[in-house]
Amino acid sequence: MCGIVGYTGKNSALAPVLEGLRRLEYRGYDSAGIALTLEAGLPLWVEKRAGKLGNLEETLDQGVPTSHSGIGHTRWATHGGPTDTNAHPHLDNDGKLALIHNGIIENYVELRLALEAKGHHFKSETDTESVVHLLSDARKEHGGDLAAAMRQVCAQLRGSFTLLAIHSDDPERIVGARRNSPLVVGVGDGENFLASDVSAFISHTKRALELGQDEVVDITPTKITITDLAGNTLPPNEYEISWDASAAERGGFSHFMLKEIYEQPKAIADTLIGRMSGLDSSITSGLELVNINKVVIIACGTAYHAGLVGKYAIEKWAGLPVEVEFASEYRYREPYVDAATLVIPISQSGETMDTLMAMRYAKSHGAQVFSVCNTNGSTIPRESDAVLYTFAGPEIAVASTKAFATQLVAMYLIALHLGTVRGLLSPEFLAQIGDELAELPGKVEQVLETVEPLRELTRKFKDSTSMLFLGRHVGFPTALEGALKLKELAYMHAEGFPGGELKHGPIALIDEGTPVVAVMPTGNALLTEKMASNVQEVKARGAVVIAISDVDVPAATHLIRIPTTHEFLQPVLSVVPLQVIAYEMAVARGNDVDQPRNLAKSVTVE
Repeated sequence: MCGIVGYTGKNSALAPVLEGLRRLEYRGYDSAGIALTLEAGLPLWVEKRAGKLGNLEETLDQGVPTSHSGIGHTRWATHGGPTDTNAHPHLDNDGKLALIHNGIIENYVELRLALEAKGHHFKSETDTESVVHLLSDARKEHGGDLAAAMRQVCAQLRGSFTLLAIHSDDPERIVGARRNSPLVVGVGDGENFLASDVSAFISHTKRALELGQDEVVDITPTKITITDLAGNTLPPNEYEISWDASAAERGGFSHFMLKEIYEQPKAIADTLIGRMSGLDSSITSGLELVNINKVVIIACGTAYHAGLVGKYAIEKWAGLPVEVEFASEYRYREPYVDAATLVIPISQSGETMDTLMAMRYAKSHGAQVFSVCNTNGSTIPRESDAVLYTFAGPEIAVASTKAFATQLVAMYLIALHLGTVRGLLSPEFLAQIGDELAELPGKVEQVLETVEPLRELTRKFKDSTSMLFLGRHVGFPTALEGALKLKELAYMHAEGFPGGELKHGPIALIDEGTPVVAVMPTGNALLTEKMASNVQEVKARGAVVIAISDVDVPAATHLIRIPTTHEFLQPVLSVVPLQVIAYEMAVARGNDVDQPRNLAKSVTVE
């Protein structure tokens, strides 16, 4: 969840560290800080402030000494409130060692008590400070070898973490480590980088190295060494970043979210390229799919809603029973899985901790894992038997839009592949659905060309206290996604319901003027008729009904028309107006669209 950046090289360290922190703001944070090394033996230069990065930058106007190595951090508070003192970096009692940390140290209390008994003085309420004192002692034991000290300390820690450390006696060196939390290496020319996300250094290099579980990296401007906790040197696993710095810029849009809404046609097209006639055998070579008898989809938040849509498609096209589970709950009820179970984790970042731990539980019980992910080289795909990458590109806004659209497409592709493997789909059907998939990017473009009246309409509801979303069939998970978006961005009560559940309680929420968004079914006359009755029910009780449909809805107060498509593919189109409603409501209410309060883009703690 936190943003982590490290730079060592021929240039001034301040600029790339601050630039990296700005690019990582989307991850969510409530304080920021940097530490720079000067000449050997001189004290570290450290500045940190609660609040937005601008608070820190204001203090830098007073002058910053020249430095060629440094680390930076944006913190999302867990242990201890968002204060200047609790902000990272944290220093040892000598003031020579600085450490930043993403994650949670589960045994920090026992470590702190032991360190205090040895005479260490603590200044903050964080779990992180226990690590910096422990690392300080270990470095002395290893004669100043910071990498060896890091290996020793990591073996003593319980929990999840990314750690970066610098010491004033060795100003060109940065040492990092990771366990269940993201860290990547950027390989430059006479300069090297460490970050929790490649977007932090994308304007400097497209060369990156993956770091595996419990690995320690030691970088200088000209050298990168990766070891395991036993000190064995490991070969680097290099890959090239497939997008450039401009993809992480707003490009003239007022917010990243609006830009990403409009990038959906391209993201969908990129995810479909070369796949509409079937998944390449190289993607699924690590799986044995013929004998599976159950599919379990595990995900959180928006990805969970994509999984719900995937359930409809897999059950219909592949004839398999499907369970969709909240990843945060899955492993705690000790569900039964075996080698005949296919588990599909869905994660934009590939580092979602709840999803990762649920996946590991399933894998340890023999399940096959076929993940859906947007981030090359992240932990979930690395630990999966197979991965279907989406090609949404970087998604900076916290509220997911194009990642969701491409996750939907990925679920359709998996459903079609499973149906083909099981011999249940005819060539005629595959050709027909392939044509429908190919038309999706253009149809999303059509929706985007007509949203301006919807933006104007949404502003009329800015003072509403509640909005309800109704749907049937695949429209129900779409309604859930619309409600989630509104909660995330507008900070208002919003709920999604199956249309048939109205009479079982939710209709009591309807009051005069309550806005209700109805996602009307496509291609199923019976469901369309029943949903029309639901619209009548809420309208009779004073609701203002906004219908999203490919046909006229006479009872609706307002109609948002979308193109006709296959009923299972409709969420890709119908979710776009829901994203626009949430975006415009947030703007009208004066909220921070790209960085909503209390939220982080990549949730890397449980």
